[in-house]
Amino acid sequence: MLDVRRMQVLRAVITSGSISEAARNLGYTPSAISQQLSTLEREAGTALLERNGRGVRPTPAGELLSEHAELLGTQLAKAEAALADLKNGRTGRLAIRYFATAGAALVPPAVTALRRELPDIQVDLKLVEPDDPLPEVEAGHADVAIVVFPRSKPPAESVELVHLLDDPYRAVLPKGHRLARKRLLDLADLAEEPWVGNEWPPGPCRDIMLQACGAAGFAPNFVVESEDYATAQGFVGAGLGVSLIPELALGAPHPAVVVRKVRRPSPVRVIYAAVAAHARDNPAVRLLIDAMKR
Repeated sequence: MLDVRRMQVLRAVITSGSISEAARNLGYTPSAISQQLSTLEREAGTALLERNGRGVRPTPAGELLSEHAELLGTQLAKAEAALADLKNGRTGRLAIRYFATAGAALVPPAVTALRRELPDIQVDLKLVEPDDPLPEVEAGHADVAIVVFPRSKPPAESVELVHLLDDPYRAVLPKGHRLARKRLLDLADLAEEPWVGNEWPPGPCRDIMLQACGAAGFAPNFVVESEDYATAQGFVGAGLGVSLIPELALGAPHPAVVVRKVRRPSPVRVIYAAVAAHARDNPAVRLLIDAMKR
């Protein structure tokens, strides 16, 4: 098998016209260059150089290998540059998993910022709902997942959690509701109300809501179940009940509802970026997370 490094030495000799000149250019001794050429000729099974006065010139086989050495050198330089770009986070593929409200509010502007700074990054975006996006990172199928805490099961030790924001829950009431005149509600004010569920199947966000209601001394009476926050607002606006919805999901409230802060307690879901171990030092990941924090 031909050795690429020895082919580069052959090209240096042919380009400079002599072994001694090539040795000076490469920082080797002439004897070291001669040994490299002898080994290459054995590998090639034919003579690669012939005497030409005080110098040397290539045989047809030497000329052929010299040309290929130039091509290989160019490809190697491209490979090294591509590897450097990948290691520095300027190229490559970034797999991001998220839930719906994060996809609507956090991910799009962050990906826009990422592409502006690193246009050669390939972004793989996937909504994971109603399933949990965290296992995608734990299994190595994704680099980053946007997740909600608290949750019953902690993430794998290999996963790094980066806090993004605290997302408080708000009471959503029909316009004209008797409590709509209040700017701040005690959660217990809603104890006797019919409730509209907003997450099905139940997950961490519903658990946070139920725990807060339990702390206020009641269990909500769900009369309607919906699968998402937008639909839940529609049911509330129709007068079927009240609901607790995270603020991040209320960027465009339904025209038939009012939104009020709640206290005693004030439920909050905490949103993190879960980062896979292999992606912790990736500059693209850090840029993405910084953009989501902003």
